[in-house]
Amino acid sequence: IPLILFLHGKSLSGNDLNRVKRYGILKAVEKGLDIPAIIVAPQLPSGPWNAQKLNDLLNYVSKEYLVDESRIYVTGMSLGSYGTTRFVGEFPDKVAAAVSICGGGLESDACNLAQVPMKIIHGDKDFIVPISESKKVVNAIKKCNSNAPIEFDVVKGGNHGSVEGIYRHMEIYDWLFQH
Repeated sequence: IPLILFLHGKSLSGNDLNRVKRYGILKAVEKGLDIPAIIVAPQLPSGPWNAQKLNDLLNYVSKEYLVDESRIYVTGMSLGSYGTTRFVGEFPDKVAAAVSICGGGLESDACNLAQVPMKIIHGDKDFIVPISESKKVVNAIKKCNSNAPIEFDVVKGGNHGSVEGIYRHMEIYDWLFQH
C-alpha cells in the first residue's frame, strides 16, 4: 500500500491532534475524498520539522503496516513545505515523489532534491511566505541538474491559505501515484 506523509504548517503545531484536521489531506479525507494510501499526518509540538524523527516514524509505520516502500510520498504546506524539502533533502532514496506547497527549503539540499520528482506550488499573492522562497529552491535544483524532475506551478491570485484547496482534489494524488 502506498504511504503519504503530510506535514502541516506552523498554525497547526501544538499537542491537540484534532488541529491537524483543519486543512490539508486529513480535511480532504474528512470531506469524503477517497485516497488509496496509508496517510501519516503527525503533529509537530513546536519548532521546525526534524527529518530524522520523520524517518524514524516512517520506519515504524513501515514495520507495522503493509507499506510499499517504493511508493512513499511526502507533501507539506508552509512550515510543512520546508519539512518536505528537508526530508527529501536528507532521505532522497526513500521518497518516490513529493509536493511542496507555499514554502521553500535549503539551497544546500538542491542536489538531493533533484533526484526526486517534485511539484513545488506557490501562490503569487502569498504575503506570509513569499513566492521567492519557492523560486530560490527551484533555481538551486535546476542549477544542480537542469533536467531534474521538478515542476514549479504558480497559482495566479493564490494567497497563503487558498492554495490549500489543492489537497481536496484527486489530481495531486494521481500525480504522486504515477511515480
